[in-house]
Amino acid sequence: MNTLPTMLAAFADIANGPFNLRTVARPNAGAGEVLIRVHASGTNPLDTKIHAGQAAHARRPLPTVLGMDMAGVVEQVGSGVTGFAAGDDVYGLIGGVGALPGTQAQYVAADARLLAHKPSNLTMREAAILPLVTITAWEGLIDRAAIRTGDTVLVQGGAGGVGHVAVQIALAHGARVFATAFAQDHDYLRGLGAIPIDATQDVDLYVAEHTEGRGFDVVYDTGGGAMLDASFRAVRRFGHVVSCLGWGTHALAPLSFKQATYSGVFTLHTLLADEGRAHYGEILTAAAAMAEGGHLLPRLDPRQFTMDQIGDAYDAVAGGNGTHRARGKIAITIA
Repeated sequence: MNTLPTMLAAFADIANGPFNLRTVARPNAGAGEVLIRVHASGTNPLDTKIHAGQAAHARRPLPTVLGMDMAGVVEQVGSGVTGFAAGDDVYGLIGGVGALPGTQAQYVAADARLLAHKPSNLTMREAAILPLVTITAWEGLIDRAAIRTGDTVLVQGGAGGVGHVAVQIALAHGARVFATAFAQDHDYLRGLGAIPIDATQDVDLYVAEHTEGRGFDVVYDTGGGAMLDASFRAVRRFGHVVSCLGWGTHALAPLSFKQATYSGVFTLHTLLADEGRAHYGEILTAAAAMAEGGHLLPRLDPRQFTMDQIGDAYDAVAGGNGTHRARGKIAITIA
């Protein structure tokens, strides 16, 4: 008789196919790892691209268990781990790419360096949607652009996943923050403390209106493509442009003529290459302090999805329209 502990996990077997719940062996915490009972898994556009058989840069072939973000409770601590104990509430960007196990399962063994204690004032669902977007925003604004008090910061796509966190990080660090968005999100951005800019407005017009033609000190592009081209035009002389989707072909002349600089952010590198993982735990620890201090509030879509509704959650993330369009990030309840 098999007495090994088991768990439920959601498998994506084929591109764009249904998710299948299966009973599989429960993992154990290895050296440097903790075993987590997952309460909620955050869902990102990248998850949907992997599910569609795309996103080769994530190195995640199907069939697999997806999910990068999570919040849950430590069940078991492996050898060599300090700072965590059974019963701790934690959150982190821990898997779902490369060979790292995904978080859309009842349990996951994770590298302890990637974890932080969950913000005490956030629910599991709220915490689960933060790790990827928070680390991406932090790496761009703090690690690359080194924003300072008084900087003018433009966040392109400020109401989106990375964008809404970037707005809040910049505000918490004393910047004067502007954010492009469509009209339906302007009140939300004002509520955060940012100055909204109509996403359909020509870049030269809003640069003239808000900076007297000088440009912004720092511009964070969250969309790539034409948005990154606009960012090159929006930055001031000697300013800095950051992009988390700068993978296309772009003319650098607008940037070069201003003697401005550019940085790319590729958040997955740390997971895939096992390089600098402890810094992600540090970022999330700082983000937890921001949240507990009232300076970081995740924009959570209010709809509830459970493990047997993962396909519906992915459909919503992938771009449902009208009443089905996500208003904030989507969390899947696991436990």
